[in-house]
Amino acid sequence: MELMEKVSYLKGLMDGLELDKTTKEGKILAAMADVLQEMSDTIYDISDEISETVDLVDAIDEDLGNLEEDFYGDDECCCDDDDECECDCCDDDECDDDAFDGFEDEPMYECTCPPCGDTICLGESIVEEGTVECPNCGEKLEFGFEDIEQPEDDK
Repeated sequence: MELMEKVSYLKGLMDGLELDKTTKEGKILAAMADVLQEMSDTIYDISDEISETVDLVDAIDEDLGNLEEDFYGDDECCCDDDDECECDCCDDDECDDDAFDGFEDEPMYECTCPPCGDTICLGESIVEEGTVECPNCGEKLEFGFEDIEQPEDDK
């Protein structure tokens, strides 16, 4: 039995018993039955609103999923994780977390390879060495600091 049905059943029992609503006990029982009826109605209304809200949130979630798929595209990579990936789906022009291995305490720099346009992440020690080979095209990239003027207090 639903809550509303139970409250109606109790009210029916009270009417069937022909309780005298002028006595102290009758007044209390009648007032309790009215409170139960109001509580049951309120709970029923809240339950309906929750159901509508859940349906609305589900629809919003589905729409957001469609927008994410349209905006970000397919996150599935066509490559195996074991192989070195060279496809367009993995080229995100941002530093990967793996690029930071061994350089946790160093500042990291992004460098764009002029021939291929690939963006790579370099640790400060690699930049100080002055050269690095582009992992995408194999081109040797050189970093020169001779033309950079030092601040007065560093001299």
